Order: sequence, then C-alpha cells, then structure tokens
Amino acid sequence: MTIYIKELKQSAKAWGIWTGAISFMLFVCIMMFPEMKDQMDSVTSVFSNMGDFTSAFGMDKLSFGEFMGFYGVECGNVLGIGGGFFAALAGISVLAGEEKEHTAEFLLTHPVSRVSVLTQKLMSVLTQIIAMNVIIVGISLISSAIIGESFQMREFILLHTAYLILQLEIACICFGISAFIRRGSIGIGLGLALALYFMNIVCNISEQAEFLKYITPYAYADASDIITEAGIEPVLTLTGAAIAFAGIIAGYLKYTRKDINS
Repeated sequence: MTIYIKELKQSAKAWGIWTGAISFMLFVCIMMFPEMKDQMDSVTSVFSNMGDFTSAFGMDKLSFGEFMGFYGVECGNVLGIGGGFFAALAGISVLAGEEKEHTAEFLLTHPVSRVSVLTQKLMSVLTQIIAMNVIIVGISLISSAIIGESFQMREFILLHTAYLILQLEIACICFGISAFIRRGSIGIGLGLALALYFMNIVCNISEQAEFLKYITPYAYADASDIITEAGIEPVLTLTGAAIAFAGIIAGYLKYTRKDINS
C-alpha cells in the first residue's frame, strides 16, 4: 500500500484544485437558477428552434425552466468536460511519470513486482475519481437545499453514476496508453477526452455517425436521455466497461514487459 498512499499524497494538490473548481462551478450554476427560473421558458423556446445545435446538446428534450433539466445541462457541461479532463490527466500520467521524472529505476529495484506497482497506481487514480464525485454530489445536494429546490432523486443518482462510469472509463483508457509512452503527455490525455466529447455531439447531429455512440462514453452519460427516460443505456454502458477493461489489460501487458528508461 506504500505506492498507493504515495500516489495519493503526490496527487493531492492537483486533485484538490480540480475538485474545488468543478464543485465551485456547479455551486454557482445552481445558485443562479432562482434568478433565471422566470426567464427559462423563453430560453427553452429559443433553444428548441435552433435545429442541429439543439439536438447536439440534448436541449430539445430538457426544459431549462425545470430544475432537473437545468441541472442536467449544466452537469453535462461542467462535470462531463471537467471530470473527463481530470480523469484523462490522472490516467495518462500515472505510469509515464516514473520515466519522465527518472524515478522508475529507484522504484523498480525495490522488492515489489511490476503488477503490484501497476495495481496500486491504478487504484490511486480510481480512488481520486470516486472521491471527487462524492464531494461533487454532496455540494450539489447542499446547494439545491440552499435555494429550496429538490432533485428527482432517481434521475440525479443515475446521472452522477453515468458520469462516474464515464470518468473511470476515460481514466482506464489513458492508463493503458500511459504504459506505451515514455515521457508522459498531457496533450494525449486531454486530446482523447475532447475527441470523445465531440464524437457524442457528432452522433447526436448525424444519423450516419450513430456508430460513434459505441465508442464515446459521453453517449451513455447524455443527461437528456437519462433524465427523460430515467435510465442508463445498458448496451452502451457495458461496451464502455469492456473498453475500459481492455485499456487496463493493455497497460498491464505492456508495462510488465517494457524496457523502463531510467
């Protein structure tokens, strides 16, 4: 558990900044709802007539005048993008960082197997993501109580569950990629998360690109579908879980056989 604890301590500052920033943005959005509530009907009407742009962000299915609909859109923008970026950064740097900082030689000369190193590092990433989401859920519930609004709890739980799974999937994919690179690359992680986000926009707009929903985790974490249908698409979620598992396996297979640069 030494490596696991060391990774958590080393990542504490970055985790705190990302968690604080995402929580604050959601808090601000929720606190703005009472002032904007009376204007939301006209806003919903405007967005409903914007064609492909409306479909791209699911605003043709959600009402901004309802708290759950408003939260779904804001949660998708803030937690989906911010949480996805954090997961990508945490995953992409967890293995490659040892070679980039020239600490791999010191670490791997200790009586600890590479499998143990990989497992503890992966668990530290997953712990950070889960802890961040627990805090964000708490902040959202407290904020809604302050303004006197209540969530549709089933949809609220499903929505946050979907975004948690999304972040875990992105982290696992980046974990696998991290085993193949030597110096670490924040750009690869952020680029992947951004590409997956835009894939969902494209498949929402074009029927010919619907196959992309089996690639991007943002498809099963689409707030408009979760809230209107009160459920998460099981096939897409299981496909995402399989992709995440493949990322983990690829990381283990590569790193246990890899020539580590000191």
